[in-house]
Amino acid sequence: MLKMACCGSCVCSRCCCRDGEIRTPEELTILGETREDEDEILPRKDYESLDYDRCINEPYVEVLEGLDNKKAKKYEAVKWILVFAIGVSTGLIGVFVDFFVHLFTQVKFKLVGSSVEECSENGCLALSLLELLAFNMAFVFIASVLVLIEPVAAGSGIPEIKSYLNGVKIPGIVRLRTFVCKAVGVLFAVAGGLFVGKEGPMIHSGAIVGAGLSQFQSITFKKIHFQFPYFRSDRDKRDFVSAGAAAGVAAAFGAPIGGTLFSLEEGCSFWNQALTWKVLFCSMSATFTLNFFRSGINYSKWGSFQLPGLLNFGEFKCLDGDKQCHLWTAVDLAFFVLMGLVGGLLGALFNCVNKRLAKYRMRNVHPKAKFIRVLESLLVCMVTTVVVFMASMTLGECRDLTSPVDNSTAVPMSANEDVNSTIRQFFCTNKTYNDMATLFFNPQEIAIYQLFHQDATFSPVTLSLFFVLYFLLSCWTYGVSVPSGLFVPSLLCGASLGRLVANVLKMNLGMHIYSGTFALIGAAAFLGGVVRMTISLTVILIESTNEITYGLPIMITLMVAKWTGDFFNKGIYDIHIHLRGVPLLEWETEVEMDKLTASDIMEPNLTYVYPHTRVQSLVSILRTTVYHAFPVVTENRDNEKEFMKGNILISNNIRFKKTSVLTRAGEQRRRCQSMKSYPSSELRNVCDERPGTEPADEGRDILQQMLERSLR
Repeated sequence: MLKMACCGSCVCSRCCCRDGEIRTPEELTILGETREDEDEILPRKDYESLDYDRCINEPYVEVLEGLDNKKAKKYEAVKWILVFAIGVSTGLIGVFVDFFVHLFTQVKFKLVGSSVEECSENGCLALSLLELLAFNMAFVFIASVLVLIEPVAAGSGIPEIKSYLNGVKIPGIVRLRTFVCKAVGVLFAVAGGLFVGKEGPMIHSGAIVGAGLSQFQSITFKKIHFQFPYFRSDRDKRDFVSAGAAAGVAAAFGAPIGGTLFSLEEGCSFWNQALTWKVLFCSMSATFTLNFFRSGINYSKWGSFQLPGLLNFGEFKCLDGDKQCHLWTAVDLAFFVLMGLVGGLLGALFNCVNKRLAKYRMRNVHPKAKFIRVLESLLVCMVTTVVVFMASMTLGECRDLTSPVDNSTAVPMSANEDVNSTIRQFFCTNKTYNDMATLFFNPQEIAIYQLFHQDATFSPVTLSLFFVLYFLLSCWTYGVSVPSGLFVPSLLCGASLGRLVANVLKMNLGMHIYSGTFALIGAAAFLGGVVRMTISLTVILIESTNEITYGLPIMITLMVAKWTGDFFNKGIYDIHIHLRGVPLLEWETEVEMDKLTASDIMEPNLTYVYPHTRVQSLVSILRTTVYHAFPVVTENRDNEKEFMKGNILISNNIRFKKTSVLTRAGEQRRRCQSMKSYPSSELRNVCDERPGTEPADEGRDILQQMLERSLR
């Protein structure tokens, strides 16, 4: 990390250095701090760019000269095989996470539900609350401890992967340790009752699989190392990370085309036609792998392919013979536009509140001891559990069980679960049930399914209270030190809002509408207002509903939500990228940037190297600077063309020279004599030091450490 000089007085900033010195805004950002009187967060200078541009040098030219048509075809075949393996592996990860989340939540709700039924008669509800708290806090504690092991595993990982695909190297983002903490931590966070989803972390997990499988080695576990001669550049690794991220979306929503568009729209700023086919193939592989195993596990019918994704919206379909039923009409489009407007406003409010919470954590939680983060996670878990329990027991209404299903043919959630079997009858008679408990005392996916396919089972008061509570708690939760996604909480918030609108239109205006459609549009409006995605989110929702007629209303709603939200702030992922100080280049430049010239942004104190520079000197430069690429210059003023010979990557230079330079004393002496011929060289006096040099083995160890650090 770059150390910046501290000023000698504390005039315009708070003191944070020793002896009364202060730090600059850039260093405060590097340390995860911001000024109290200045909200601006400047880009961190310890981030380095990935080497996506081909470095044309002598070793690369030698590789090209040895490449023929047969080797090129073999190279392409290996690429397709790896893409398929990445898709299958991502699908299996989704099966693993879904199986254990379902297992843990089923055991928890079964034990706590039976306890509530018994204690409702015996008056021991406090015991039921303690049981629920014990389950949730134990699960969240495990998830939070895993994040302490690898802090990068916190959150959804989408901001980090978006930054990586745009060329910013974030340390540890695609490490094997990050993957283990992410995949295991998210299942405990979801099972722990936090208002988080597992779909966002699936995207991060798929990206890590794409980065790891293509390298056949691990920096975390050094014994995992195979002699695999392909795909060693950042450029190739980027393509596999793109495929893995798309596979994660496809596995989460059963949307392979949407996953491909997500990787194109939100991720990569580098794309080509050949990559499109590979990413789509990878997404298809992930979807069908997940579908095959989930259908076999839940239905015991292997090869039936009935559960395409982790989140299933079910089938929106009118009953046969009901000629007055329509999924949506032209009149409904006006309400969809208004819902998109409201969704954009609420999404902007969500992002604003969450941004302030994130800044508060950066100032008051992150600088303290690590266990404070665990305590914060446990506090959020405790408050969420108490609110859920008390709201379910006291704020719910008893609704009639005989309400018909909403003109739709409901697809069962699993072999023994459908819409009507997941209701909760807390404190209600045999023929009625508690509508608030039905939403809170079920997994989030089932609650979404209830809102999409139940008719007249939720009162307007219940939906309003549920939306407010879920909005506030999910906003507070996103950002704590646990792996967490935002798709499902946003969909659930929006679906409750959409059902509220449908209830009002039905009861007050007497309109004959399809309630599930309004719940879906409300979910799309709120999610679009939070994440500001358009093309990919439209396709994801269409594929999840398996209803192409929803294309137009979903697209219009998302566009209105995005335009409305953009008027106030950015999307949630862009906000968190900015909070992390990632120097991400936007798609469009601001008007003021057109007035700048190259001299306005160039570094005046240039660090450069010469054609005959020792590896020891290169290592020294890497240790004392935050850059990896340096210009190669020569002092031959007679030929101006040779003054700037090119741009080299120090890591590549070391990689190709470390096996020969350090072990050849004669070569070293020759390089020293060559450097002495450059009078203005910063490295001129290196050879005037003591003649003793490090042993060759020790030198190789140092170089290996430097290379491994640069590859992280």
